[in-house]
Amino acid sequence: MTQRKPQWLHKKIFFEQKKDVEQKLRNIGIHTVCQEAMCPNISECFSKKNATFMILGDTCTRKCTFCNVNKGKPNELDLDEPKKVADAVVALGLRHVVITSVTRDDLNDGGASVFKECVKMIKDMNNSITVELLIPDLKNNKKALEVIANCGAEIVGHNIETVPRLYDVRRGAHYDRSLEVLQTLKTINPDIKTKSALMLGLGERENEIKKVLQDLLDVECSLLTMGQYLAPSKAHVSVKEYIKPQKFEEYGQLAKQMGFEFVKSSPYTRSSYMAHEYFEGRAEVF
Repeated sequence: MTQRKPQWLHKKIFFEQKKDVEQKLRNIGIHTVCQEAMCPNISECFSKKNATFMILGDTCTRKCTFCNVNKGKPNELDLDEPKKVADAVVALGLRHVVITSVTRDDLNDGGASVFKECVKMIKDMNNSITVELLIPDLKNNKKALEVIANCGAEIVGHNIETVPRLYDVRRGAHYDRSLEVLQTLKTINPDIKTKSALMLGLGERENEIKKVLQDLLDVECSLLTMGQYLAPSKAHVSVKEYIKPQKFEEYGQLAKQMGFEFVKSSPYTRSSYMAHEYFEGRAEVF
């Protein structure tokens, strides 16, 4: 039986607030994960000119059952994509840029070279702009991860997503491999900040969450987000539990006590939600 959304999860999308940003992105021809993943924060973020750019096209080679991004055979790479990202940064007047991608298992480096070129274009334009990457696991390709770790981004994120027992929702991904990705990034470049995210409400237990948090700390991941999983449609894996806001706050406090540098934990928190606050040191506000 499908659970009804509780009152605290009835966030409205205000289409007028996001129209200006959407028009600019449409003119440039760039994708955002905000639009592709049907993020409930889209009008809030777009009204503040915050956006997470999605590169390597809009079609993912994996079939995770929680995600709304297109799945199937991707098109050829758009060689102008890095320039389009840089153009969008200028058009929106961004000071902190977040770039993510679909998973491209069909590419030898998983798209690492395109991430690098995006960062280079932004930094060449204005070196004071900070850049955050949210990458797929790149099959734990060490050469690809070396490109990412040394590309000039200040923050590199890779989402652990859920507890090991529930990893069947992450088709083609492996819990231990995701931890290794985060560890490898820090080993290659100890100066970068690494970040990860958990979506709650899939049936995870509290002791399992604590174990994941410790596993992330053990691989020197210092930035964390936790948010409520919301099924994009009836075809996606269903929500098992709606976690109360007070519980999210408890988990956030726990993560801080355990040793995370910055944490954002609330029902509507997403991987890149208000990402600039992490860099400014304000993300411990749950």
